[in-house]
Amino acid sequence: MQNAQAFADYTPFDFTDGAYTRKVWRKGTGPAVIVMHEMPNLHPLVLRFADRVVAAGLTVFCPSLFGEDGRVPTKGYMMRQALWTLCVRREFNAWANGRSSAIVDWLRALARHAHGECGGRGVGAVGMCFTGGFALAMMTEPAVVAPVLSQPSLPFTKKGAGMIDTSEADLACAKARFEAEDLRMLGLRFTSDKLVPDARFAMLKERFGDRFKAIELSDADANPDTPFPPHSVLTWHVIDQPGSTTRAVEAEVIGFFREATAPLAAPDAAL
Repeated sequence: MQNAQAFADYTPFDFTDGAYTRKVWRKGTGPAVIVMHEMPNLHPLVLRFADRVVAAGLTVFCPSLFGEDGRVPTKGYMMRQALWTLCVRREFNAWANGRSSAIVDWLRALARHAHGECGGRGVGAVGMCFTGGFALAMMTEPAVVAPVLSQPSLPFTKKGAGMIDTSEADLACAKARFEAEDLRMLGLRFTSDKLVPDARFAMLKERFGDRFKAIELSDADANPDTPFPPHSVLTWHVIDQPGSTTRAVEAEVIGFFREATAPLAAPDAAL
């Protein structure tokens, strides 16, 4: 089932870089944020989050990476799409082999395009679930200044529990940029979530120190009226009421984007 109203006021365009062409949905004004959707598709709850980013004075670029845009997912559709993406789609790397996904090069190019179009200090990027680690791998692109890893779920295997789907070279580049440019990143997860093991956040904390802020929620913070156990911090499991913990996390993420992407203040003119 589709929700056509979810794309109200969005402008779609095709963006090509290298071997890949993907549709991108754009909305808003102000500095840019790349919103990368979770499995299985760019669904209405991802767009609800994107709309709130727009309401805060930012421009969102929502690339369509897999699945049917606007479709309201079911468990069956999620399983079929996950298997197709894992087993067939070569631009995505889900395994513990120390590589970044090939699609990340395309996402870096999209970030350059968005920064050139929207200005500001740089571009924010949020990945969710299957795309969670992409926001970190994108840090080799100088335009990206504010990565958010929401429930980063790759690699899937036990071997990869203390890893993330980002190459060693990309991790080293991110660490160097965080220090040189005074940048930081956020990581979001529910502590019970088996797709985001404790060891993965422990590795990020050890590797990046206080440049990595972990925001970890309990099951009591999750919306219970969903078909899935606590996982999706910014979409399915938001308790969409003022004062809820998940709404506070959403506000912190959006505030992080606003602060990090704002144009640098001009130096005082010489007297």
